[in-house]
Amino acid sequence: MTDRVLVVVDAANVVGSVPDGWWRDRRGAAERLRDGLVGLGEAGLPGRPGPLQIVLVVEGAARGVASVPGVRVESAPGSGDDRIVELVEMAATAGRPCLVVTADRELRRRVAELGAECAGPRTVRPSA
Repeated sequence: MTDRVLVVVDAANVVGSVPDGWWRDRRGAAERLRDGLVGLGEAGLPGRPGPLQIVLVVEGAARGVASVPGVRVESAPGSGDDRIVELVEMAATAGRPCLVVTADRELRRRVAELGAECAGPRTVRPSA
């Protein structure tokens, strides 16, 4: 187990924050987001220095996107939000700090109740 902060990125929400045609290729959009996250684990995020553990949660047409060094990809078998909540619950049980990147208000409420911090899409995607 690691003591690094767990950063869980809501792929669907972050990808959807920029109207760049992502809806034509959801899997490709998730892969581009994943690739943009590489290096953030070591470099850190604004106000949160590395090292961090980055987990990208994908759902729907983006399921099956592969993990790459520095970014673990979790394919949600159902709702991406439910998988994110499960990951936050596991981190909370282990006493591990967790940051969830999403603009989804309901998801933010759910993970905040478990002790996670939340940040918006611009945290990992400045053009959002």
